[in-house]
Amino acid sequence: MNYDAAVRYLLSLGRELAAPTQAATAKFDLENISVLAERLGRPDRAYPSAHIAGTNGKGSTAAFLESILRHAGFRTGLNTSPHLEKINERIRVAGEEISDEAFADVLTRILSLTEELLAAGKLRAHPSYFECVTAMAFEYFARQRVDFAVFEAGLGGRLDATNIITPVVSLITRIDFDHENFLGHSLREIAGEKAGILKPGVPTILAQQRPEAREVIVARGAELRCPVIDTATAYGIDRESVREGCVRARVTEISSGWTINVAPSLPGRFQLQNALNAVAAARVLRERGFRVSDEDISEGIADTMWPGRIEKLQSHPDVYLDGAHNPSAARELATFWEENFAGRRIYLLYGALRDKAVDEVCGLLFPFAAEVIFTEPRTSRAVSAAQLAEIAAYHAVQSCVIADAEQALDYALAEAAPSDAIFITGSLYLVGQLRHYWKQRTGVAAHQ
Repeated sequence: MNYDAAVRYLLSLGRELAAPTQAATAKFDLENISVLAERLGRPDRAYPSAHIAGTNGKGSTAAFLESILRHAGFRTGLNTSPHLEKINERIRVAGEEISDEAFADVLTRILSLTEELLAAGKLRAHPSYFECVTAMAFEYFARQRVDFAVFEAGLGGRLDATNIITPVVSLITRIDFDHENFLGHSLREIAGEKAGILKPGVPTILAQQRPEAREVIVARGAELRCPVIDTATAYGIDRESVREGCVRARVTEISSGWTINVAPSLPGRFQLQNALNAVAAARVLRERGFRVSDEDISEGIADTMWPGRIEKLQSHPDVYLDGAHNPSAARELATFWEENFAGRRIYLLYGALRDKAVDEVCGLLFPFAAEVIFTEPRTSRAVSAAQLAEIAAYHAVQSCVIADAEQALDYALAEAAPSDAIFITGSLYLVGQLRHYWKQRTGVAAHQ
C-alpha cells in the first residue's frame, strides 16, 4: 500500500466522531485497541510516556512537554490530534512528522494484523480511524526507539484509544464544555471521563479547574492512590508581563521554593497555564530519575511551536489563525483581543461544525469584530455559511456571507487596512484549510 492508498483507506473507515444523533448507539471502548496492541507485542510498553487529557490546551501542553524533553536530549515521540493540513502531523519523532513511506508501511502492517484478527474472531469490529492511527503511533515510536513519548487523548479519556498506556505522568488540562453528546452535559460528567486516564500510583498534573471539575479529579486520584499535583496550589506565578501578545512570568514551586522564568513564544495569556502544566510534569519526571535541567525547561518552553492556536501568518494587516471551536477557547481569544487589539478593526472569518455551541461562541467573539465574514470549511460536518448567518448574524455589528473560505480570506485581505487585523477561527478544519491556502498563496510559511 502506498501513501495515497493508506490515507484513502483510513478515510474509508469514517469520521473520527459519530454524528450527535449516533452518539447513543456508537460503541466506544478499549477492546479493539487492546487486542490490536497485544498482537503487535505491546509496542506502547517499549518506552516511558506521558498522557494528556482535557478540553482545551492539550495540544499546546503536549507540545511544551515534548519540546522540554527534546531539549533535554531525549529522542521523543509525539502523538496528537486532530491534524491541520496532513495526517502525518499526528505522529512525530524528534520533532519530525512521520514520512509518507513510513506511514504507509506501518498502516499496512496494522491492516494485515487486523485482517488476521478479524478472521480469527478475535476482533468484533474493524478498528476505527482513530484506533488505527493510535496503533500506528505506538508501533512507529517503538520502531524508532524513542526514549520518551507524549500522547494526547483524542476524545474524553476513559474510553479513548490512547488510554491503554500506563504513563510515568498523567496531565489533565482545563476542563470545559465540548463534545457533550459523548462526554456528558455537566462539568462533573465531563471531568469523570477525563479522570479516566488516571492510573494507580501514577502522579497526575492538574491544571487550574472550576471547583466541580477539580473535585471529581481529586476524588478519583484518592481512590487510585495517585498523587494529584494541583498547579493552582502547588505553584505560584509572579512577575507576569505580556510582550507582543506573549506572556512571560516567574514560576515558583511552593513546597521547595524552586523558581524558573518561562517565556512561551506562543501568543495568549492562557499559554502560561499550558506551559505550567509542562513545567510541573518535567519536575515530576526529574524526581523519577529523568535528567531534565532548568535550562531544558526554560528553553524548551521558549522554542515550542504549535500551529493553529493564535498563530500569526503576517503583519500589516495582522493575519491570525485560531481554532477556537468551543466557548472556553472563545473566551481565551476574546481576552487576547481585549489585551492586544483594543481600538483596532478586526475582520473575523468564522466557520463552524454542526456539533458545536455556535451561538455561545459567536456571542463571545462577534462583539469585538468590525465585520464578520461567514464561511465554511470543506467537510460534511460543517454548518453552511448561510445557515451560520441565520443563527448568529444578530451578534455581529456588520456581516456578510462568502461560503468559499479561500474567497472569504481574499475578501478580508482586500478590505483590511495595514493597521487592521484578520482572524480566522471557529473550526480547526477551517484553520487547516486556510493555512494550506496561505502557503500556496504566498509561497511562505507562517510569520513569527
